[in-house]
Amino acid sequence: MLDLQTKLTYADYLKTADDERYELLDGKLVTSPSPREIHQYILGRLFLRLGAFIYGRNLGRIYCSPFDVVLSETDVVRPDLLFVSSARASILTADNVQGAPDLAVEILSPVTAERDGTIKLDLYARYGVREYWIVDPDASTILLLRRVRGRFEVGGIYGAEQSLRSPTLRGFSIVLEEVF
Repeated sequence: MLDLQTKLTYADYLKTADDERYELLDGKLVTSPSPREIHQYILGRLFLRLGAFIYGRNLGRIYCSPFDVVLSETDVVRPDLLFVSSARASILTADNVQGAPDLAVEILSPVTAERDGTIKLDLYARYGVREYWIVDPDASTILLLRRVRGRFEVGGIYGAEQSLRSPTLRGFSIVLEEVF
């Protein structure tokens, strides 16, 4: 049995049940319920568009959650979507990603919204995620953040009738009506 009073490590995390959705944030196990339908719909739409662009240009790999991103021994996250460029493929292992992806995408839900906008935002900035999208299904918006000098700056807030252009994936553009 795990002692939940001490900081847990990735080794402890690996002992958790496979039927739960866990992340390890500052040594604490955090769980989330299954996503809502709109979450899964948006995830699918983004994955299809990003995947076609990434694989069509041989830029790297894109993954959907659940796939562990080990940022440190006490920080293991599962972004809804993540992209690792070919230039950084060495951080990919058979079991997980060992380090920060180039792009992380989180789709807000009532349970995860605060965590995605605070704790995970700080982790992604600290460990070197180049670009972070926070997708808000209720507002039909995507907040694009890009890492500049160790912290995130707002690259734009895009609504359903706008096109999002990614600074990390040069040439990628998506009309958000296609997502929401």
